[in-house]
Amino acid sequence: MFENVINFIQETYQTKDFIPLHEPRFVGNEKRYLNECLDSTFVSSVGKFVDEFGPAAFINRARKEGARDFGACMSPHTAFLILQGLETLSLRMERHVSNTREVVNFLSEHDAVKSVSYPELDNHPDHKLAQKILPKGCGAVFTFEIKGGVESGKKFIESLNIFSHLANVGDAKSLVIHPASTTHFRMDKASLKKAGITEDTVRLSVGIEDINDLKEDLDEALKQANR
Repeated sequence: MFENVINFIQETYQTKDFIPLHEPRFVGNEKRYLNECLDSTFVSSVGKFVDEFGPAAFINRARKEGARDFGACMSPHTAFLILQGLETLSLRMERHVSNTREVVNFLSEHDAVKSVSYPELDNHPDHKLAQKILPKGCGAVFTFEIKGGVESGKKFIESLNIFSHLANVGDAKSLVIHPASTTHFRMDKASLKKAGITEDTVRLSVGIEDINDLKEDLDEALKQANR
């Protein structure tokens, strides 16, 4: 009964090259890898429509304002930036993934790291699934657990020089964040656990810089965090 169903995929952490499904309609995230420097934005906020339409606020704004008034189209300059980024997408993704694999292996063997969560690792619960649907690589965003809790996590972030402390992902440059002290700082330990986060969790978005520079930066910051 589903033979004529069209598949649409909205994927933040991957690109079409890395999801070899049978001809899906792929919808990437233009702020991530498609545009290499996170300098394009195509966002629609709901605003006052929530008060008037409740749960149907978003679709009503899309119909009554987006489609009717301005066509919900990105600006010409945004389109230019995305098209420009697409020219080097394949090359950049190869570098993103190769760098990530080396960083994952490096952190997995580091004395200051409790654990690493990345689907290509044998101990990841989705390892077999990742091999099936992501044979070319599992992207460049992953988490690891640092020893020492919140204070070590904060000191680790502050000691990095190459990794930028940002909540974004998918940039050409490497990014890092410690959720328990930033994006999720209002949550207690129990709430963090329910969200799959601990006080030790650090998220990395690995960029395309020189891999030796990245590993040296991580190593020095980990040493500082555990002093």
